[in-house]
Amino acid sequence: MEKQEDYFSQNEKELMEYFGYSGNIGLLKLRLKFLRTWLLHKTAYSSAASTWIVSMQRMRGVEIGNNCHIAPYVLFDLIYPKMISIGNNVTISSNVMIFAHVNPTTNPSLKKNGYPRKVDPVKIDDGVIISPGSIITAGTSIGKNCIIGAGSVVSTNIPDNSVVLGNPARVIKKIDL
Repeated sequence: MEKQEDYFSQNEKELMEYFGYSGNIGLLKLRLKFLRTWLLHKTAYSSAASTWIVSMQRMRGVEIGNNCHIAPYVLFDLIYPKMISIGNNVTISSNVMIFAHVNPTTNPSLKKNGYPRKVDPVKIDDGVIISPGSIITAGTSIGKNCIIGAGSVVSTNIPDNSVVLGNPARVIKKIDL
């Protein structure tokens, strides 16, 4: 049990450094920040109203353009929502996960030897359609008018007008517009 608390403390310390907090007041601010974002996410997560989902996610800090449809059960990064940018006319289907960070391990040895926390923005450009069950990872950019096939794992940048599919997602077709 003691080791788990050490890992939890290490993660909190990393987050406090990232957000520029220090001391007990900083720790309280961090915890309140995540309580707020979690409550807004929870409110949006199972809503059937896309406009409500968009509104709640914008309040969390996700940048969302105009005329977007977000289905229920979409998970936007709970810690770094402000690192996610979504263009206009984007459709995001149910059970999609979009992450702006990776914290692959609570093992201190691995963290010190090449597997640290990674925080990178995610950009989804105008006209993108993300099909159910897809995962978008930290540091990726999806170009304009792309279609992401169901269950795809996007871990690299996707050029404009592409249809991608698979794990890892690969361009299977270019769209002529």
